[in-house]
Amino acid sequence: MNHIANEAGCLYLVATPIGNLEDITLRALRVLREVDLIAAEDTRHSRKLLAHYDIHTPLTSYHQHNEKAKGEDLLEKMLAGTKLALISDAGMPGISDPGHELVLKAVQAGLRVIPVPGPSASLAALVVSGLPTDRFVFEGFLPRGAKAKKAVLEGLQNESRTIILYEAPHRLLSTLRDLYDFLGDRDVALVREISKIHEEIQRGKLGSLVEYYGTHAPKGEFTLIIKGKENGEKGIEVSLDALLQEVFKLEGTGKDRKAAIKEVAQKYKLPKRELYKAVVEALEKDKH
Repeated sequence: MNHIANEAGCLYLVATPIGNLEDITLRALRVLREVDLIAAEDTRHSRKLLAHYDIHTPLTSYHQHNEKAKGEDLLEKMLAGTKLALISDAGMPGISDPGHELVLKAVQAGLRVIPVPGPSASLAALVVSGLPTDRFVFEGFLPRGAKAKKAVLEGLQNESRTIILYEAPHRLLSTLRDLYDFLGDRDVALVREISKIHEEIQRGKLGSLVEYYGTHAPKGEFTLIIKGKENGEKGIEVSLDALLQEVFKLEGTGKDRKAAIKEVAQKYKLPKRELYKAVVEALEKDKH
């Protein structure tokens, strides 16, 4: 029986597995069979899922490189009565993919938008992290541009909620280093390949993960869960003079400034970047 045959044109947001193909709901399978058309982020990837469940609904591509033109085409189809299901490569469409734009078009056109809940890498990683789950903020992928990334990281320095990030393997080490520099040696859980054969959870400190991935090549997709700034936690303004003296003392033993700052930052679990800035400012004051 087709449960949606009498629906007017509409948009279904269907969550799909993030790894294990068994992680899909009965409702999601029914909707994917009964809609008129499925829009997928990567049709080659999605065909594997549909073939596994013997689903033969027509498939079309909708991704960041064609979202403007294709979005208009899909909107016209829905306005003409097409029942469309939107899926991403993994998880809930609209999260870190172009799905939001299509949802916005449908909402503005007065079309019905129906969520079909399911797997989510961010929430799966959060609940197994061992870090606080009562309040959290999802940042997705950090910006690639240095200036934009710096602005986001500076905004997270005083964030008290648990922070959730996504990262690709080729950018992981750089991101871990940036997080360490801006946030200090925070508690972190790194969840790799969620629900897949090589699923792995690493719990520890940002500093230890920077060291580990400095010698181990990252493989797979990663979700990072970072502890927020604790209530009452203070920055490097606390005993700043003492911190500066420790840096200068280490320099006196022959260490270069960068190494000295890193050592003191690790000792007091402080953002290295903030400590470096304080050292530079102190030296500038001495000049005057």
